[in-house]
Amino acid sequence: MAIIATVGGMLFGFDISSMSAIVITDQYIDYFNNPSGVTQGAIGSALAAGSVVGSLMAGPISDKYGRRDSIMFACLWWLAGTAVQVATNGVGSLIAGRVLNGICVGITSSQVPVYLAEIAPRDTRGRIIVIQQLAIEWGILIMYFIGYGCSKIEGTASFRTAWGTQFIPCVLLMLGLPFLPRSPRWLAKVGREEEAIQTLANIQAGGNKDDPLVVAEWEEIFTVLNAERESIRGWKKFFVNGMWKRTLAGMSVQAWQQLSGANVIVYYIGYVFLMADLQGDVNLVSSGIQYALFIIFTSIMFFFIDRTGRRTLLVLGSIGMAVCHFVVGGLLGTYSIDVPEGVGGNHNVVIKVTGSPAHGVIAFSYLLIIVYALTLAPVAWVYAAEVWSLGTRATGMSLAAVANWLFNFALGLFTPPAFLNIKYKVFIIFGVLCICAAIQAWLTYPETCGKTIEEVETLFAKGAPPAWKTKKGGSRLEAEIQAVLNRKDNVEDVHTDVHPELQKTATREVAEEKV
Repeated sequence: MAIIATVGGMLFGFDISSMSAIVITDQYIDYFNNPSGVTQGAIGSALAAGSVVGSLMAGPISDKYGRRDSIMFACLWWLAGTAVQVATNGVGSLIAGRVLNGICVGITSSQVPVYLAEIAPRDTRGRIIVIQQLAIEWGILIMYFIGYGCSKIEGTASFRTAWGTQFIPCVLLMLGLPFLPRSPRWLAKVGREEEAIQTLANIQAGGNKDDPLVVAEWEEIFTVLNAERESIRGWKKFFVNGMWKRTLAGMSVQAWQQLSGANVIVYYIGYVFLMADLQGDVNLVSSGIQYALFIIFTSIMFFFIDRTGRRTLLVLGSIGMAVCHFVVGGLLGTYSIDVPEGVGGNHNVVIKVTGSPAHGVIAFSYLLIIVYALTLAPVAWVYAAEVWSLGTRATGMSLAAVANWLFNFALGLFTPPAFLNIKYKVFIIFGVLCICAAIQAWLTYPETCGKTIEEVETLFAKGAPPAWKTKKGGSRLEAEIQAVLNRKDNVEDVHTDVHPELQKTATREVAEEKV
């Protein structure tokens, strides 16, 4: 189920590297008149602009029609946007196509993690959601080398062919979605309780609705849902009774994922390697190695994310990335020379280093992506999907995605002009921001690892311990499963020890107590 659903993440990855592999090719530079500065920033950030719109749409659509159907709706925008990109006749239509694709990405990037969080068992939830990040990275890698191969095609067929392949994952996703079950928590939310219980049983216990785990988890969902139905409605509910803490956590962790500066490397690694004097095919292949490292190290984290605390990864990852940024900025600031005409004729890159400093820039750019792949890249999506309550999860995750895409848009627009105007200082700024991310994660992000998504509510409730005193695990679900087993034992005792005329009454009383 997760593999099919996360093809939505692969669309995001395809769109990222549909530009990063193309922007330094002669065909792209010639046809679009060597776009640089704000123009290239607008092209690069158009996806994020559309994603902000898509994220705002996603919550209401997901709450009304379901997580699965909202993803299907997103695919229609992708088909339209890809068609516009393939038929582009200039910068304006290219930006328009990327905005349409962005609406799709905004919906899928917010609702796929919601869907995964709501179907996954608590002890594998982190790994299940990490599949979303892996799908993004596979999309980046596959599309990057498609773009690299298409760079050998003459004329505009080069980038048109590359962008046309974006239809493929979208069609595969649309074919697979009807075979996925609806989220049991969404079914419960809209009153389809029998279907919700059966779906939960299919996912957790091979269809056995009487399994203690299914009974215990359904009781928890039912209790929380009833409490939420009596709570405040509308946007106000995101900022009262401790919900502001969740809103802060969910939105800020997504913002820091962007402000860490890693996606600047992902989008514009070709420019960074031009600063290290790598040109032509050497630049393209070296950039591709980064995407392979991204996948390898996120795959490693797949096996450990549910054993390692979310807080630990967020704090240590931010510090590690800060060190990498400071080293790259320091090397460029100390050893670079100005190239006013642009390195390799590219007007976006006006400084370069050679020799050992260049090797250092390349090495620490790779190391930055490795640290990001092990920490903020997967954990930010996992944590943002975990912190919301059932009644606020779809819209709350939309808010988190809005924060992600707003900063993605701002940084996409900012980076090319920044490379021209403040040069190496870009990396110093991101290093400082990473330190700020580590401080906030330490102070305000309670540990959610090993807990059911209903239990996470208590971590943000009034009187909860400070974030730095929370620990992974400690779920109460085991105790609730044991309580279900004890109730079953009580029913069996009634049937063996009580006069037959009293069995029905006693069994009913136990059932009423259970409800």
